[in-house]
Amino acid sequence: MKKDKLYINSFFSVNELYREKRLDVHRPGNCYVLAILIHSGLLASACVYSAPLTMTNVFFSPRAYCKIILHAAKYPHCAINGLLLGKQKNKDGRTDLYIEDAIPLFHICLHVSPMAEIALTLVDQLAASKGLILAGYYLANENINDLSSDRPAHRIADKIAENFNSALLVVVDNREVTLGMGSSPLRISQSVEGKWKPKDKANIIYEDDIAHTDAMYSLLKTEEYRNLIDFDNHLDNIALDWQNQKLNKIIDEAVDKHT
Repeated sequence: MKKDKLYINSFFSVNELYREKRLDVHRPGNCYVLAILIHSGLLASACVYSAPLTMTNVFFSPRAYCKIILHAAKYPHCAINGLLLGKQKNKDGRTDLYIEDAIPLFHICLHVSPMAEIALTLVDQLAASKGLILAGYYLANENINDLSSDRPAHRIADKIAENFNSALLVVVDNREVTLGMGSSPLRISQSVEGKWKPKDKANIIYEDDIAHTDAMYSLLKTEEYRNLIDFDNHLDNIALDWQNQKLNKIIDEAVDKHT
């Protein structure tokens, strides 16, 4: 109970600091504070990061891509969701987005909740420690034919886009998640002027394309999705590593093997 009171007192202190403009929201380490405020409904909107240049290409690392697919494969009977961590690079007058990692969130209750707020806080801290930004949201629906994104999903994605104006919304096409996948099952939209617009496939690049395709086949065949830990798993047993360091190593080794 004391911890709960401490959390509540700290929370409202932070809220007051923000509203009095004494909290520097442009410092990466403070972004997670906004996640709590936004998802608790105490802060209607925030703009922490704006890309000055037009976004062109989106690059997915093998690690990020494989973890999204493995999350969907582990729970084919459930809806799942997670967050995307990335960074931007300016080159030849354009700004490209590199998705470096995916953090699996939930497979039981995907809606915004105190649990989601805690997860967002921890993920943002992790991102800041690695010099990354919260760059998007991914989901797969329970119905294999469903490619929609419901209101709770849009609420989270929209808030991410308010903090990072070129955020991604990724929907996994479960029909295409198979052992012999010949193409990516990810359906990607990007925030453009406050609206979600489908991303041209020509501007979506999967790094080490052949290697990550072969690695994905190997990971699915050996059922490495059993090693994936999402926040639901972590909340059931806090000894389980939601950062998935073991799985990250397995994926990296699989990619290296097929490079």
